[in-house]
Amino acid sequence: MFDFFKTRPDKPVMEGSAEKVQAIFKRHQRSVFWGLVFGYAVFYVVRMSLGVVKKPMLDAEIVTKAELGIMGSAFFFTYAIGKFSNGCLSDYANIGRFMSFSLFLSGLTAVAMGMNSAAFFFVLIWGLNGWFQSVGSAPSCVSLFQWFSPKQRGSRYSLWGGSRNIGEGITWILTASMVSYFGWRAGFIGAGIAAVIASLCMFFILRDRPQTYGLPDSATAFGEEPEIKKANDPKETRRAQLFILKQPAVWLIALACAAMYTSRYAMSSWAVLYLQESKGYSLIDAGFAMSAYPIAGLAGAILSGIISDKIFNSNRHIPTLLYGIANIAGMCLLFFGPQSRMMDAVALSLVGYAIGGLVVFLAGLTACDLMPKNAVGAVKGFIGLFSYMAASAQELISSHLIKVTEVANEAGEMVKVYDFGTAQYFWLGAAVVSLFLALTVWNAKKVTDIEDATSAEPILVK
Repeated sequence: MFDFFKTRPDKPVMEGSAEKVQAIFKRHQRSVFWGLVFGYAVFYVVRMSLGVVKKPMLDAEIVTKAELGIMGSAFFFTYAIGKFSNGCLSDYANIGRFMSFSLFLSGLTAVAMGMNSAAFFFVLIWGLNGWFQSVGSAPSCVSLFQWFSPKQRGSRYSLWGGSRNIGEGITWILTASMVSYFGWRAGFIGAGIAAVIASLCMFFILRDRPQTYGLPDSATAFGEEPEIKKANDPKETRRAQLFILKQPAVWLIALACAAMYTSRYAMSSWAVLYLQESKGYSLIDAGFAMSAYPIAGLAGAILSGIISDKIFNSNRHIPTLLYGIANIAGMCLLFFGPQSRMMDAVALSLVGYAIGGLVVFLAGLTACDLMPKNAVGAVKGFIGLFSYMAASAQELISSHLIKVTEVANEAGEMVKVYDFGTAQYFWLGAAVVSLFLALTVWNAKKVTDIEDATSAEPILVK
């Protein structure tokens, strides 16, 4: 990494009472937490803008359905590669600088999308944006694990997990409204400007590791058992990163998350078009209908940590099962339920609620709980690599499965009709596979000492 982005050296631990140290720690915690929630929400505002402008771009014949699939696939392919590489780098990074600079560049690429009209450059720029967007999730997770102790972490992680739903809600309402009144270009440019402004705020709000401010690690600060012996030792970090790559439980969680992301991004990328073409919604109506999806997702994400911590004693597997069943039920209701806007709203809310919780568990919290703390970025990045490769493939497969025909309307004009009959079975099947794979790690055990773990058998089910 460039020195500008590297974490700074540790300062001597400050002297003072435990109450004084905790007071300073809590002040930094508030800044870090709200910076991550606000910043990551804006990452999603940029990312989701393409889902809103698909129909206007198709109607204006700016791009074809196949080109939209290639654009989405290019984004997720570079995002997947960047997720792993940047996730590993985030274990060594100054998170405030790393995240804010990447969001700034992501905002610039969104503005460039709105000023473009050539399909080749759409693919190139959106693929580049995928790389910048990949510096979002893993660094956020690293920062949360740095600043919050094990007993604080579950609820804070789930609350942060809801930030993606805030970003989606802004997209489905504000971005959709802007596109309806000002055209598809406004969707990209507006999101890009918001990202540039947010990145400047994040630069001043986010923090480096606690030790760089003369503070102890989070567990020690709050009287809990320290999680690692050498928090800023690059050799130990690399060793932990290599260790997690050998664990079958991490691979199984990554595969479960990949299948879940297939259905998740199918909904995010194609549901607005699905509602317009299969259920007769206008763009604004589809946008407002889809707003139920992230709102429910926010509730699902927030409650996931509380449910798993308070009701199931930090067991992540039982709520994962319940959320997985809810996801499948919601998709069945949307695709095969009665033709009713009320039922559609219920179905989208159920799917959104379930996805909100599943992203918290499968995309990070479950595996990060099991693995060493100084490899959290690598764990997130590794899972993200699988997840977004699957999301990339989903874009190409879905665009191929969605059939387009031309029929005459009442005025005798030829119009395009989109048939989602085959695609919806693919999306539902991915949700079922995800739930099955998630159940295979039910009995996986947490690594408490990497010295013992390296000489033991890999973590897997009993």
